[in-house]
Amino acid sequence: MLGDSDVLLRTQTSGMQVHYMEQNKPPIYMICPGTVFRPDTPDANHLPQFTQVEGLVVDEGITFGDLKGTLDYFCREIFGKDRATRYRPHFFPFTEPSCEVDVSCGVCHGKGCRFCKNVGWLEILGCGMVDPNVFQYVGIDPEKYTGFAFGIGVERVAALRYDLPDLRMLMEGDMRFLRQF
Repeated sequence: MLGDSDVLLRTQTSGMQVHYMEQNKPPIYMICPGTVFRPDTPDANHLPQFTQVEGLVVDEGITFGDLKGTLDYFCREIFGKDRATRYRPHFFPFTEPSCEVDVSCGVCHGKGCRFCKNVGWLEILGCGMVDPNVFQYVGIDPEKYTGFAFGIGVERVAALRYDLPDLRMLMEGDMRFLRQF
């Protein structure tokens, strides 16, 4: 049948973290960018193809506080000190605890608009502490090492950084728009 295939384009870059841990032992501090594909219909907040950046830290004594400190620092540096962040519990299969991180909307300054679906917040990334079972799978001692991981969409960060109300603006190739930056 036309359109059927047994090929699945990658939906996330987190598989690279496991491959890296299989071949390298702690301490591990890595960033992994890559193009990912989702079955999303393009809208103001979603693209079917985008660039994802994964981060992984594995070392002795890594805590959720280290994760939060790292991500809060990132958000302040990218979005400015006036943009608030919040952490919401979420489920991801390879981290526990897991959460999603939101940043206050720069388009409406938290009051609510089309871009933030009238809630004043925008989800920018998923993160969590690496599940000890993952460490066991790759031969890392979970009694000695802990770590955190996160994944973030580059296009969403760019839209939030420059207060763009629609992600599709980044993909249209309109030189009048692109010359503004």
